[in-house]
Amino acid sequence: MRIDQDSLGSLFIVFLIGAIIIVVTLLLNPKAYIKWPIIGLTLIFCIWQAFFFRVPDRKPVGSNKIVSSAADGRVVICDVAYEDEILNRECKRVCVYMDFFDVHANFWPLTGKVTYFKYHPGKNFLAFRPKASEYNEHFTTVISNDDSQEVLMRQIAGTFARRIVCYSSDSLPTKAGEQCGIIKFGSRMDLYLPMDAEIKVKVGDNVRACESVIAILSGGE
Repeated sequence: MRIDQDSLGSLFIVFLIGAIIIVVTLLLNPKAYIKWPIIGLTLIFCIWQAFFFRVPDRKPVGSNKIVSSAADGRVVICDVAYEDEILNRECKRVCVYMDFFDVHANFWPLTGKVTYFKYHPGKNFLAFRPKASEYNEHFTTVISNDDSQEVLMRQIAGTFARRIVCYSSDSLPTKAGEQCGIIKFGSRMDLYLPMDAEIKVKVGDNVRACESVIAILSGGE
């Protein structure tokens, strides 16, 4: 396990503020029932922040035909939806909601290459609400495999998330299970899949990035 490199700046600020709080508390030297809870809660918060930005070691199950989960969390939507940003067709859609305790690093769900990517600024509705995918800040990436089968991945910021990091670039090769970015704080990951894909999850399932199979594309085992 390691800490996400794009989160080191945020962690430095958190630890700096935590250190200032602890030093000021020690200098003021209030009564013990005030001093130690302040110090204890500050330390717990700093440790939790480091834990929040962790990037775990996983054994990927995805390939150019097997779509693995791009995020840890719970499946909140599993339906058919029309994708109108770039694909312009009906797709099978699987949405995974990440709460505060889930790993927020994101991983490529499919081996292939990036054929489209775009950042969209927006609002900060609760990430598990359906309209979050349309109005919230989000980053859309389309991955195409060797058979030109496309999977659209959409990183969506939630109420408290204020920054989406995605490593997408034009024609970037992707390998299922490699880190592709991070969404800071509560957020959502949507996958749009071909209509002939075989979905392997349902609403309410808990999934793990890299290790949970979301779908098998046509021609896969």
